Amino acid sequence: MAGPNAAGKTNLLEALVVLSRGGSHRTTTDAELITWGDPFARIEGAVTGASASSSTIEVVLVPPGSPSGSRKRIRVNGVARRASVLPGAFRTVLFAPEHMQLVVGSPSLRRTSLDTLVTQLVPTASATMATYARALVQRNNLLRRIREEAAARDELRFWDQAIVTEGGRIARWRTETLAALADPLADAHARMAPDEERLVAAVVSNAAPAAGETPEDALTRRLLETADKEVWNGATLVGPHRDDVAFRLGDRDLAGFASRGQQRTAILAWQLAQLDLLTRVDGDPPVLLLDDVFSELDPDRRSHLVRRIADLPQAIVTTTTLADLDPALVRASTAWRVTPGSVERAG
Repeated sequence: MAGPNAAGKTNLLEALVVLSRGGSHRTTTDAELITWGDPFARIEGAVTGASASSSTIEVVLVPPGSPSGSRKRIRVNGVARRASVLPGAFRTVLFAPEHMQLVVGSPSLRRTSLDTLVTQLVPTASATMATYARALVQRNNLLRRIREEAAARDELRFWDQAIVTEGGRIARWRTETLAALADPLADAHARMAPDEERLVAAVVSNAAPAAGETPEDALTRRLLETADKEVWNGATLVGPHRDDVAFRLGDRDLAGFASRGQQRTAILAWQLAQLDLLTRVDGDPPVLLLDDVFSELDPDRRSHLVRRIADLPQAIVTTTTLADLDPALVRASTAWRVTPGSVERAG
């Protein structure tokens, strides 16, 4: 899809992200996805795959205060479902400009990227992460009340258990997912940078299990160790919400020494490794969504990405001009021209 800035190209990709995740990659507030003044937003898509029957996914977003009393309605093949089923029904891998900061940017960017992959591999992960997030809010609220001497410390027990149980699952899934991703990541990186050391991604946690500990054991221990400090800060200081992901070449952290080119090679390898890993689930490659990233890559990396796209059943690419894309890719693709309010076949 080609078109000028602000024409709506990213909005179209964002709609596909909503169908595959139940929410946007750009905002956590569904109301921001609804055109100002409109009563709702509706997205519908048909999904087919070589190993699965076709399915229709519908997501309806309703703003707060709507007479319907519901902010989001999801149906798969006409049956009401929770958002947690969507990653298994429609898998995507998104590569957007903000991912160019994956190595050196905020830890939340790396956590989100990893968790998005986890939810596509583990059917129950979305629900567990939502439960953890709600428990975290409640526990932080209680910690502030304890700091203000408006509540007693023993009231934390219930929320401590939720943090330990749900947080332990999240920590375990993240570690297992990175272990499964290790070889695809190293292979994808080696194809682009054969002379460099092996690329590794690992969780960095302030509640890492000691020898013989489970993730739950480690969280229990760390909550006890930080209890006084948490009351003083009015916030939960340990748990998956404070974890990070480090990218390393050998034993060196990329964030501290890597050139811009090395960072982008690692980021591209990370995205392509996810494609490989998700394809192994049932043989169906996920849909690759590329949001105006070709202009961010040098010619060698562009060529490598083009070759990978050529092997996929479907990839959707946005760009401000088709001249940014490899001519062979343009010739093999169906081009659409996006202008404000319309999408038309190009040429």
